[in-house]
Amino acid sequence: MIEIKNITKKYGNFIALNNVSLKIEKGEILALVGESGSGKTTLSRIIIGIEKPTSGNVFYNGQDIFKLNKKSLMEFRKKTQYIFQDPYSSLNPRLKIGTSIKEPLLIHNVKNKKERVLQIMEECGLKREFYNKYPHELSGGQRQRAVIARALVINPEFIIADEPVSSLDVSVQAQILNLLKDLHKKYKMTMLFITHDFSVVRFIADRVAVMKNGEIVETKRADDLFNNPENEYTRNLLKAV
Repeated sequence: MIEIKNITKKYGNFIALNNVSLKIEKGEILALVGESGSGKTTLSRIIIGIEKPTSGNVFYNGQDIFKLNKKSLMEFRKKTQYIFQDPYSSLNPRLKIGTSIKEPLLIHNVKNKKERVLQIMEECGLKREFYNKYPHELSGGQRQRAVIARALVINPEFIIADEPVSSLDVSVQAQILNLLKDLHKKYKMTMLFITHDFSVVRFIADRVAVMKNGEIVETKRADDLFNNPENEYTRNLLKAV
């Protein structure tokens, strides 16, 4: 579904990404793992079209996303969604939860908006009465469920989840990870799951790409990576778990 070819991203003299190539197969959960500052979020922002690379290409179902016309770009945006790390800052504090979740439906002119919002809220474990509540009235886990609901309300094909559980308590992390796995299975969506936590990777990922200093140093199926890591950096990360 996603093919990243020779992506380089420079900010002045700083090289954030250096000739990165990666494929994400349809229906899989690919975990992108690495320390803070390794380039994970920069790569994700390029994949979804928020930033442009200095050089290289990103293909979505064979189409170069940076060469799409306005209509095709709108369709791409409908099919790809982003779950941010901090659920509180990614929700507008002045908008009620139902209104925030409804935003993608308004942008893409989808009918039966309220029914769809209530349906996805239920699937994400949010009670109907939360529809008229504000973000500050919800717990951290409930806010992240609302962010997930907003990402899925438009029925996307591809999701980027950028450290979606790192700001949550451990007990809540497990609930959100189980929710993401259940939704992935139900909607058969493709997911790039960004994290620095290998215990999370073991639970959720089909394949793993390990990133260091803006480069992919190893890519393997999750079980193979845990049982037989080849790169020294990967081995050191696993030892630190």
